[in-house]
Formats: sequence, structure tokens, C-alpha cells
Amino acid sequence: MAEEAKLVYAFVKRKISVLCEARNEAASRAELAKLRRGIGKPPGSMSELWGITLEGMPKELSGGKEPSAGEWAAYTALTLFALHQQGKDLKRECMSKEGVSLGAAVRTLIKSEDEEARVKRRFDAAATASSIEEFTTHLRGLVQLLKAEGAVLDYPALAQDIFSFQNPAYRDSVRLNWGREFYKRAKRETGEDTETK
Repeated sequence: MAEEAKLVYAFVKRKISVLCEARNEAASRAELAKLRRGIGKPPGSMSELWGITLEGMPKELSGGKEPSAGEWAAYTALTLFALHQQGKDLKRECMSKEGVSLGAAVRTLIKSEDEEARVKRRFDAAATASSIEEFTTHLRGLVQLLKAEGAVLDYPALAQDIFSFQNPAYRDSVRLNWGREFYKRAKRETGEDTETK
């Protein structure tokens, strides 16, 4: 499981690098537009996305009749990255930034107590989802909030989290890490010591 999660991370990182570092920016923007059309649809349902979401995927991540956890993770991360990147310059303002977990990214949205309750409610809805379809729907709403604020997110790490989230044995661990990052960030903002005493 851990090795497959690393493969998902590497696959999504490579795909985003290709998009952000391409010489032909118009072609990359066209790929992103295609990816946005795939939001909310299952992996494999749109043939125009097979190349970017499936080409080069390690065989360990491939599914059978239904999309595998790896295919769901990569597809969801790439389509949401395309949504987040919309209207931004790929080279100068890539919205995927290493080290910014979902919990930390969502925390950046909070500027007041009123916002905290609203954002936390949406974050909780994603974290407590019971199916991949429900989870990706709530995740899309969070990405739209991040996009509106210009906040970045580590999409390869998100893909890894989505992969692990689909396995009930790892789901609570993923949730715990998101919560830690969300509240660790809050302590930093208030100047409290984040070290365990």
C-alpha cells in the first residue's frame, strides 16, 4: 500500500511538471481545459483524458473493470489541479506547491472566526465522506475556495492522500494528518508553541 501511494505521488508530480514546464503553453492550457471537463466524472469515462490521466501510469495502479484507487487518485488530483490553475500562468504561478498539505492549505482560507466555522464545516464534510464520489465532490468545493483566495496546494501529496483515503484501514490516518496540519497552522498563526511539551 505504501509503495503504491508513492507511485501515485510520483505519477501526478510528473504529469503536473509536464504541464507547467511545457514549451507550448497553449497546448498545456488546452490539456487543462480538457481536464476541467472531466471533473465529477469517473476515471476512464472521457476518452480525451486517457492520455493525460492514464498514459505512463504504473501497472501496479491500474484497475480491472472498475477504476482502481490509483486511477481515482490521479484522475481526481489532476482534474482538480486544472480547476485550481484556471486563469493562472503555468510557469509563474503554478498552484501546486510541494509541502502544502490539504489541512494547511484550508487553514490559509480562515481570516476571521466567522470564516473559520464556514470553512471548517466544508473541510469536515470532505474528511467524513464515506465514498470516493462524495469525497471528490466536497474536495472540489474546497479547491474552488483555494482558487478564489490564490492559495496553493500540494497536488501530488493530495493524490497520495486520496489513494490512501479510499482504503478504510488508512482513512482515519489521512484524516488525522489533515487535522494536525490544520491545527498546527492555527498555532503558528497565534504564536503558540507547536512543540509537544
